[in-house]
Amino acid sequence: MPTATVTTSAPPVTWRDWAWWRARAEDLATLWRRSLRFRTVVITLVLTALTIIIACVWMALAIQNDLFESRKTQALTDARRAVDSAQSTLDNAVVQDDPVQVQNLLTSIQGPLSQQSATDMTLAVRIDATPSQLAPPGFRSGGLEENMISPELRKHVRDQGGDEKQWAQSIALPAGDGSARPGIVVGQQIVVPDIGPYELYLAYDLDDAATTLSFVQATLWIVGSALVVLIGAIAWFTLRAVTTPIREAADTSAQLAAGDLGVRLTVRGEDELATLGRSFNAMADSIESQINQLAELSLVQQRFVSDVSHELRTPLTTIRLATDMLNDRRDEFDPTTARAAELLHAQVQRFELLLTDLLEISRYDAGSVQLELEPTSLARLADDVIASMQQLAEQHGSDVRLVAPGGYSPVEMDPRRIRRIVRNLLGNAIEHGEGKPIVVTVDSNQQAVALGVRDFGMGMTEADAERVFDRFWRADPSRKRTIGGTGLGLSIALGDATLHRGTLTVWSRPGHGSNFVLTLPRGPVPVEPGSPIPTDPGDDASSLDDLGLTQPIALHDISNGGRE
Repeated sequence: MPTATVTTSAPPVTWRDWAWWRARAEDLATLWRRSLRFRTVVITLVLTALTIIIACVWMALAIQNDLFESRKTQALTDARRAVDSAQSTLDNAVVQDDPVQVQNLLTSIQGPLSQQSATDMTLAVRIDATPSQLAPPGFRSGGLEENMISPELRKHVRDQGGDEKQWAQSIALPAGDGSARPGIVVGQQIVVPDIGPYELYLAYDLDDAATTLSFVQATLWIVGSALVVLIGAIAWFTLRAVTTPIREAADTSAQLAAGDLGVRLTVRGEDELATLGRSFNAMADSIESQINQLAELSLVQQRFVSDVSHELRTPLTTIRLATDMLNDRRDEFDPTTARAAELLHAQVQRFELLLTDLLEISRYDAGSVQLELEPTSLARLADDVIASMQQLAEQHGSDVRLVAPGGYSPVEMDPRRIRRIVRNLLGNAIEHGEGKPIVVTVDSNQQAVALGVRDFGMGMTEADAERVFDRFWRADPSRKRTIGGTGLGLSIALGDATLHRGTLTVWSRPGHGSNFVLTLPRGPVPVEPGSPIPTDPGDDASSLDDLGLTQPIALHDISNGGRE
């Protein structure tokens, strides 16, 4: 059975090459942005190379023009001397009406022309084109032909060549290998007695001048290139001496910013960089000293709060027992005393809650908090908290609904601390929800589980939302607490979330309510950006009809796996 062969063609070479060059260009662009040394050296090399190129081109052109003019002047002088000698020979000759004698006379001056000039390439052409048996047409030697002379030069020699005028022009002379070599041709008139004027041309080879010019130009370019490389190397080593201490200072400052307060710069010499190093070290010493003082002060404050909280526990317990006894027998007192006993009991309870929160905060500050992890369903935990706070929600006229599309599978967490977070968030929503519906959402994905508490109450400004987790902070200081919080609940909630390697975020808008989202990772890896529940709800909170929350709503029953 015949088999079919499947061949795959490789990507076009041009596309692969383009991708490679594009990647290298991106690497160079990154290096240009990040390296002061590279950027400075490149700029120095470009400007130096541009300067040297301009200088070399100008010098090469100047040398070329000077060399040509020098050889032109030498050729004119040499041709003048040879032509004057030949003209003297012609003037002294006695010519009879014999064509052979005239031809011999012209032939006799070829030898002196070649001997007295630096060239053997000569050409003589009779100016008068009228046929004559006496006048010879001219002569040529050395391979110089009439077609090598330009019509412009011949016109000048014929029409304006009198009075011993000379004309010169560049010319391409044939070489033995078929190529052309540079040359210059000098033309002027020579007069044969009784015959008339002739065009006389002497061609001079400039190949040696071209060789000299090529050598000079090559030397210029080699020296220029060597200068560029040398200046680049000098710039590199000079910048290295300057940028190395700067890079060390940058690395040291990064380590200092990362918390390594003992790192210092190595100071060498007494120049400006050494002064910078000493100043940097002095600044680091000052920062380390101030941070140590602040750390000691913070430690003293933590110990003070912890010690005071512990010391107050015993007298507070005694006071609590007394207030409980008075509150239990308040019916036996007169109305004023009974009211005082009731207020005293409530404030002692609040004082006890405040001490408990202060002790918890001190444990966070001291880093002594330990989690008691166990598999827990966040959806069922939220349902329990909502059920326990249902009576409080009804007192404030708020309907609470649990929407839990996910979050049923158990996740390792400290249920006591997570329950405290949910109670705090739900309590704040009830207190500030202004009797409007409250939605508690639980959802999950492969990486995390999340819980959101959404109210439609007064809301907060962006500036207030940034400070909502600060200790003892309230958006409206004049507003009374109706539930009896201590002002540390959200701060402790944030600490509990961070202890679980999770996040606690908030969205709020004045008049549109607030949305708090707790996100917990499923494993030991901290929560990455993103959550199963978005912090920004993205709805119009002024319209509850769109959410179906205008009618009384009941708790979402999750006892049967999330079904109503």
